[in-house]
Amino acid sequence: MSRLKKSFPPVISLLIGIIIGILVAVAISAVSGRFFFQRTPVVNYASAELSNAELTAIAFSVVSHIKSGDYSELSRIVHPDLGVVFSPYATVNFSTNRRFSAEQVSMFATDSTSYVWGIYDGSGEPIEMTPSSYFAEFVFSRNYCESTIIGVNRIIKSGNALENITEMFPGVKFVEFHIPGGEKDSLEELDWGSLRLGFEEMDGRLWLTVIQNSRWTI
Repeated sequence: MSRLKKSFPPVISLLIGIIIGILVAVAISAVSGRFFFQRTPVVNYASAELSNAELTAIAFSVVSHIKSGDYSELSRIVHPDLGVVFSPYATVNFSTNRRFSAEQVSMFATDSTSYVWGIYDGSGEPIEMTPSSYFAEFVFSRNYCESTIIGVNRIIKSGNALENITEMFPGVKFVEFHIPGGEKDSLEELDWGSLRLGFEEMDGRLWLTVIQNSRWTI
């Protein structure tokens, strides 16, 4: 042992120790098959496979563009052929939900047209709003940039609505940004919300094909 210490200067010994530590960490991660990503202020981040790193990064970009109202940048992520479907609730319905092209999304900031995006839960009345009003009520009604729980290809919370995102979008990869409700066993517990962003692959990259709101429904 004394010979080894004499053979390696302190700096080289330190570098060897760091390299060994990295190799051990990589080996442990490979065996477990799971990798964990952290992003402030997220404190309870759901685990995701390493192959989902791109998915996660793009989802964070989408949320950032939505918060800042940068629809021009958001449109660059919208699927060029399929566009993006907006679902006001957990149940996707192609008959009532609205689909927009990337070009249409790029104009949302100045678009004053009232579109029918779906029907209200309970009343069945049409959800007729401008893009800015719809985003305020059904996309970013909460600051999902501050979500404390984020699921990758995993539904964090369900209400009493049918969850069919994977059925309506076969092969979809999605990220759910969740904000829990209030105190357990109280009415405030039902005051939770989730923003789900679904992506599909084309030409070697991921494109946004669905923006879904999920909350407790009647």
